[in-house]
This record gives sequence, C-alpha cells and structure tokens, in this order.
Amino acid sequence: MNNSFKNQVVLVTGAGSGIGRASAFAFAKRGAAVAVLDHAEESGADTAWKIREGGGKARFFRADVSREEEVSRAVAHAVATLGPINAAHNNAGIAGARKPLDAIEEGEWDAVIDVNLKGIWLCMKHELRAMLSQNTGGAIVNTASTWSFVGAPQAGPYVAGKHGVLGLTRTAALEYADRGIRVNAVCPGATQTSLLNLDENPERERDLVRAHPLGRLAQPGEIAEAVVWLCSGAASFITGQCLVVDGGFLAK
Repeated sequence: MNNSFKNQVVLVTGAGSGIGRASAFAFAKRGAAVAVLDHAEESGADTAWKIREGGGKARFFRADVSREEEVSRAVAHAVATLGPINAAHNNAGIAGARKPLDAIEEGEWDAVIDVNLKGIWLCMKHELRAMLSQNTGGAIVNTASTWSFVGAPQAGPYVAGKHGVLGLTRTAALEYADRGIRVNAVCPGATQTSLLNLDENPERERDLVRAHPLGRLAQPGEIAEAVVWLCSGAASFITGQCLVVDGGFLAK
C-alpha cells in the first residue's frame, strides 16, 4: 500500500508539540516536505529544525489559527516556499477551562471555539483554496476527538467544538469530492500530551487509563500514523469519515 509522500508538501498545524509534532515527524519520515504551523514560535521552529537535522525538509510558519489573516499568510508562504500543498493535518487545539456550563465565562467559551472549531474552518478554507488553484486534488485530516460523539462533564466548549469539527469534515468531504479532495477526521482517545495537563493531576490520569479498555493512554505517534494513512494513497476511497483511535473507549 502506498504511504510514501516523496516530492509532496504536507502542512501540519499545532505542530510544535503533541500529536501535531508527531504527525510532522511521521510525514517527514515518509519523504514529505513539511510546513510546520504553530502559534508558539520556539516549539514550532524546533519541530522544523529537528526534521531538518534528521535529513528531512521542513519550514516553520507562525500562525494563530483563530486569525484569518495569519492563516492566509502562512498558507501562502508555505506554498511559495515549499510548493503546492498535497495534504494537510489540522491539529491545533486547546483544552480550555474545566467548568460546568453555568460557570463558563463568555471569553472562555470563545477562546476554545475560536481555536478548535473556527480555526479548523479557517485552515480548511485556505488549504482548499490552495488545492483548488493547483487542480491536483489533495487530502485533509482534521483532529476531532472521541468527545465528538459523546458528552463530557465540565468540558462544554471543547465537546461542542469537537462535535462541530465532525460536521465541518463531513460537509467539506461532500463539497469537494468531485474536485479530488478527500476530507477526513481522526478521533483520538486520551493521548499522552501536555493538553491533558496530567502532571498536576495524577488521579485524572488513573481515571483516564481505566476508561480505555486497552488499559493505557495513546501515544502521539499512534495518532500520527492514523493521520498519515488517511492522507495516503492507501486510503484513496475514504472521505467524510472519522477514524477512531481510542483504545476501545467508544466500544463500551
């Protein structure tokens, strides 16, 4: 099965850490030139540097995915620097405050939705425009969540945003299928990244482990492998789907 990305350009958002960084590494390992996007300049630049240090090709482009002018500029610079975009992984996201709905402030709600939902839309908007102008098709994978399917107490904005990501993914898949652009989502279970903030809450880690039948958390690289597969020729007839990578969480 074809999962080589030699002579292709792949854009990854939130690539400064966690799943995004693992995804950038995984694409680079398979020969892609990687456009590394992140709002955090130091960690994003470090991801690109590590890829180049390993013999790969990567450039860092700073962007806050909730701001259209920054997304538009970053995508345009990526195309001008690395070439036409063949695939994209929209992964940037934040957890937000853990509060019941009646305690959430408007600004807290907006902060999560702006990054996790609006940010996915903005990135798709400009990636799709780039792919359409190339007229070569492409593949996009958005990071959703197991919480795209179920509720979770004290995580209202995050859950709402991740439900929305699935809706955007399916809509985009229908709108651009006839142009050769596939759009899918990956839905991770709890993954060992800084987003979970487990260092300060070991009890929560134990609860999360117990909630996953495989008895552990996912590693970022395991999610990245699913993303790479969805973008590859091996998944050429798959669009509008969400690949759940959750250690059995949703099977219960």
